[in-house]
Amino acid sequence: MPKDAWNRIDEHELKPLTSLFAEEPDRLGQLSKTIAGIHFDWSKTHLDGELLEAFVTLADEKNFAAAREALFAGEVVNQTEDRSADHPAERGSGSPDAVELAGSRRIRMRALIDAIEAGAFGDVTGVLHIGIGGSALGPHLLVDALADDRLRLDVSFLSNIDPHAFDDAVSVLDPATTLVVAVSKTFTTTETIANLDAAIAWLREAGVADPYGRVIAVTASQEAALEAGIDDSRILQFSEGVGGRYSLWSAVSVTAALALGWDAFEELLEGAAEMDRHFRFTESGQNIPLIAAFADLTATQKLEAQSRGVFPYDERLRLLVPYLQQLEMESNGKSVTAAGKPVDRPTAPVTWGGVGTDVQHAVFQLLHQGTVAVQVEFLAVVETDSNLPAHHRQLLLNAFAQGAALMRGCKGGDPYRSEEGNRPSSTILLDRLDARTLGALVAFYEHRTFAKAVLLGINPFDQFGVELGKEIARQLAEGEGGDDLDPSTRDLMERAKL
Repeated sequence: MPKDAWNRIDEHELKPLTSLFAEEPDRLGQLSKTIAGIHFDWSKTHLDGELLEAFVTLADEKNFAAAREALFAGEVVNQTEDRSADHPAERGSGSPDAVELAGSRRIRMRALIDAIEAGAFGDVTGVLHIGIGGSALGPHLLVDALADDRLRLDVSFLSNIDPHAFDDAVSVLDPATTLVVAVSKTFTTTETIANLDAAIAWLREAGVADPYGRVIAVTASQEAALEAGIDDSRILQFSEGVGGRYSLWSAVSVTAALALGWDAFEELLEGAAEMDRHFRFTESGQNIPLIAAFADLTATQKLEAQSRGVFPYDERLRLLVPYLQQLEMESNGKSVTAAGKPVDRPTAPVTWGGVGTDVQHAVFQLLHQGTVAVQVEFLAVVETDSNLPAHHRQLLLNAFAQGAALMRGCKGGDPYRSEEGNRPSSTILLDRLDARTLGALVAFYEHRTFAKAVLLGINPFDQFGVELGKEIARQLAEGEGGDDLDPSTRDLMERAKL
């Protein structure tokens, strides 16, 4: 009886990376691909020809093609919440109704931006964007990565309920000319509503006669925003089927569109749509997000790498790591299958990282000589608009050298300086960083996350694991649940005089 694909993968013996290059003459051609101005290289991972074939078989056994088509057709793919995942509809792929609705809401978003730029809100010099999780991480990444010298407004992002975060966020803004964008899918998120109330008070104390008139709400729950005092003309909606960590393609990014310009937002969507088309219509052995998922699973399943380090060698991508932490760990940090059965193998590794070359002087010691397996991913950008091209050249050389060093190692008689090598890494190289390539890059990460979920049999679109802690905090704030607390938590509350 033929072995199933997982058995073939589990039993496959990994070869040293240097041997793989020697034995597979077309290794680069097979494991490096280019699309949308982005080059992907997995040749320095332990994914080899036999494993690639086994993973393609696994995709067939898991009905990957059908699952992918269900995603793009707007069918129910979030089984636990009986929902479709409608973020592809925001860039043109989904059920006809979802695509049409997303398009009409984008027209409304554009009209509101036009009104703001035409002076309907008076003089506007800044935006205070309030949200948490996907309601802030995505737009913040866009603004930070694409800002350069083109920012039209001062923008502050506020997510944490820490009062110091509020003070820092408003310190650079003029309340008389600031718009507040409040983003919450339900418009009941505790941190967001508390920060919105503080922002209203900040505007009122500064003499703004109608502070609610300076607020734009972005939500899937229009009724809740209306109840909070936001006028219907200043409410932008997105679909219930658009999860927070997948929402930057929607009106959630109105702040980014205001700050960067509408053309940049459209280019972002176009780049994502190009990656969508590739992912949807390309066969498994050539499919970029799917091959990336194969390489990831090689690391987690074969090398037991429960840690994934992401290292952008570009300061403009410094917020990519926190963005990916939510996307990957909230999506695939699961211990049960989509059918509710215990998972019998590792799922999502811990995503972490930092910006090169800084991290070389902080954490790379562990990557080269430590005792834990880490799946390493480098990102770099070929072109630069900087007036310091020599700096940029050195930056790129460092990124490429680190991958080479992890693979090669350094053997010698001195045990303190010896590095075993054979440590895998992948590299993503952008021709340039602009709205289109960033859109394609983020869509790639979304599809890679989805592909891994399908191959592991889990649901990447729910996140029930975040609820219990929030519920206990709510109960405690309302004076409930204290009798059920453990002694340690009760003692901590007493020490904090709560």
